[in-house]
Amino acid sequence: MYEQRPYRELPWFSPEPNEELVEAVDDGFFRPRSDVLDIGCGAGTNVLFLARRKFRAHGVDLSPIAIQAAEGRARQARLDVDVRVGDALRMPFRPRQMAAANDRGCFHTLPVGRRREYAAEVARVVRPGGAFLLTWVGRETTSVDGPPHRPSLEEVTRVLEPWFIFQRTWFRPPPRPGAYSGYAARMLRRTSPQPSPR
Repeated sequence: MYEQRPYRELPWFSPEPNEELVEAVDDGFFRPRSDVLDIGCGAGTNVLFLARRKFRAHGVDLSPIAIQAAEGRARQARLDVDVRVGDALRMPFRPRQMAAANDRGCFHTLPVGRRREYAAEVARVVRPGGAFLLTWVGRETTSVDGPPHRPSLEEVTRVLEPWFIFQRTWFRPPPRPGAYSGYAARMLRRTSPQPSPR
């Protein structure tokens, strides 16, 4: 879709960072001046926000056109960011490089059978004790358009709990009629393996 339309016309583009990310920065869930990764960064709105707030801002996206747009916007704003073309299932970052990660809209685009692979990869790049913020379009969104895989809260926790401890989850009602509803979750990367069931 980046090849067919200007990024500003794409339905997921926003010139403003997502509300949950702003809150995570404002209340210290993301530690100041640390390395933070935006997964599926698109044209870079969240990466630019993080850089403006003095984080070492990183982004990854499958689309070279999206990364070119993010780089151009960063140059125009005179911000230093690290954005790379890459697959969310094999990210071009070192193990434990990130203190935190944000995903606004990547997870729910993945094939259902690859969700566990994604969770393991996020856990690889986020250091133990690090923060992870995930927002996704939930099953409650029944419109024809939008992501094909709209996981329930149960599906998300089942995939991510082996690597992350859920601190808080909440439902995000649609901000306007016809918009998507979904969920957000704050997690911490486990510092030890998840205990076995009893």
